[in-house]
Amino acid sequence: QVQLVESGGGLVQPGGSLRLSCAASGFTFWSYAMSWYRQAPGKERELVSTITSIGGRTNYAASVKGRFTISRDNAKNTVYLQMNSLKPEDTAVYYCNVVSLGYWGQGTQVTVSS
Repeated sequence: QVQLVESGGGLVQPGGSLRLSCAASGFTFWSYAMSWYRQAPGKERELVSTITSIGGRTNYAASVKGRFTISRDNAKNTVYLQMNSLKPEDTAVYYCNVVSLGYWGQGTQVTVSS
């Protein structure tokens, strides 16, 4: 069965960096596009970034463009989100998602605060 396990979140000061990981299993990881979403309390879940299955085409929300980088390692069945120059408004639970299957991980908390 499909499993997605996010990790790498934590507390970081504004301007700091974190790298999130999503370990995937239970499906042919290499054949699916993957996305990162985030959700703050009381807010709708929003798309942060997507990477395609082949070729590594990426897209980003305007709010994170130039600061975040999505990548994947198909040999390790893992998708990453490198987050630099973090801002307080980046505070949220971050989730990975299998684009065409609609599966979600449990999320990892990112808190950006002084």
